[in-house]
Amino acid sequence: MTAPVLMVVGTASSVGKSVLVTALCRILRQDGVRVAPFKAQNMSNNADVTPDGLEIGRAQSEQAAAAGLAPRVEMNPVLLKPQGDRTSQVVLNGRPAGLLTSADFDRRAEFWPHVTSALDTLREGFEVVVVEGAGSPAEPNLYDRDIVNMAVARYAHATTVLVGDIDRGGVFAHFVGTLALLAPADRALVRGLIINRFRGDPVLLEPAIRDVEARTGVPVLGVIPWIDHLDVAQEDAVVLERGSSGAAERGMFDVAVIQLPRIANFDDFDPLAAEPGVRVRYVERPEDLGEPGLLVIPGTKATIADLEWLRASGLDEVIRAHAARGGAVLGVCGGMQMLGERLLDPGGVEAAAGSATDGLGLLSLETTFVADKTTRRARGHIAAGRGHWSAVRGHSVEGYEIHMGRTTPTSTALDPLLVLDGHEDGAVSLDGRIAGTYLHGLFTSDAFRRTLLRSLGWRDPGASGSAADRREREFDRLAGAVREHLDLTFLRDALGLTAP
Repeated sequence: MTAPVLMVVGTASSVGKSVLVTALCRILRQDGVRVAPFKAQNMSNNADVTPDGLEIGRAQSEQAAAAGLAPRVEMNPVLLKPQGDRTSQVVLNGRPAGLLTSADFDRRAEFWPHVTSALDTLREGFEVVVVEGAGSPAEPNLYDRDIVNMAVARYAHATTVLVGDIDRGGVFAHFVGTLALLAPADRALVRGLIINRFRGDPVLLEPAIRDVEARTGVPVLGVIPWIDHLDVAQEDAVVLERGSSGAAERGMFDVAVIQLPRIANFDDFDPLAAEPGVRVRYVERPEDLGEPGLLVIPGTKATIADLEWLRASGLDEVIRAHAARGGAVLGVCGGMQMLGERLLDPGGVEAAAGSATDGLGLLSLETTFVADKTTRRARGHIAAGRGHWSAVRGHSVEGYEIHMGRTTPTSTALDPLLVLDGHEDGAVSLDGRIAGTYLHGLFTSDAFRRTLLRSLGWRDPGASGSAADRREREFDRLAGAVREHLDLTFLRDALGLTAP
């Protein structure tokens, strides 16, 4: 039997679609329903790797975890990874498939069969598929090339709900305007409205709710409250604009992450931010760096372009100065590439063919960009024994790699940071203060994370629990808040599900 589809579309980007789909996946799983997430096309540099080495959007991986599943490539068949304002790398069915520019943005005919095939596969294997849209479904300039919003809803005859973010303001106008712009057949698929991120007493909204229901003929199914400090992986770096984790308090251990323009996999640092007494902040200006206990240069989808941005902003100099004072620096993926001496691009993967770019010169490394992309899950241990890394030598770690570069040492005196699946990864400086790795997810290892933080000066209050347990608790907390405020009976009836 082909599974019914619940489609979640939004009045705009970043209204909470990803998190709501995560909640619905968790709720249905709690109720004994075999459920899977799906997003036809994702545009994000936050990615994950499936157990079979294929790349999908990080949000769909998080939604899968909420549903109790390992991530699968069918959950996100098309992933667009922005490299600039007008260029994105295409990842099709988990593998690189060229570049997409603004001049050739319409590749619907190419992508659509992969979208429908992936969705069909999930519908045959599960009892419900919860589908996430992208941006707004009511963009007239994109309507004829849509493969992610109402085209999917039409194909699947989906029960569709429209989500709006009341914290931004204007949510009722957004509802009315979105529905007015939809074609009549698409508007008929929208069965309910959901108000998201409300702070206050929902009773105050009742007159406006009655008005929008009368204007549109579509019921409001729930008013979801603002959920403080929700530790669930997000799809877009726009969430970083809402501030750093925690308040600045005396005695807190300070982690500064450089907020690169094309930052990727920024949720690498969520386990750090979740530790009591640790503050993670994202830095864009030299004057904001200060004296962090750990400075991190994160991953990026465009290493050379973001390295040029570092230089133009002056952050390169303050990073070098921090290192010269004995400060700890860690580069992850593209961040490690930047820490090296040279970046070579013989094939024009990131820059002009044959170009060579100087790195920050803090590690004796050289990176050569290649067309073949490395995507794999990996596990291993800390091999470095210098400086604060000596405290964690031998600790087990695991995560995943996503990169298009090959990095090699230019000095025999350099030690590898890790050994992953039998091969050396990354590097550590002679004094142990500067380190780099290709491994994303490094900080999810509880024993490693806490021991490293303690060696850097963190005052461990103890008894903070594991990252895995905390993730499960956050899924349940999110599901509980949504369950309390959403008309799930209406949705179950619309999907033809029996009561739990």
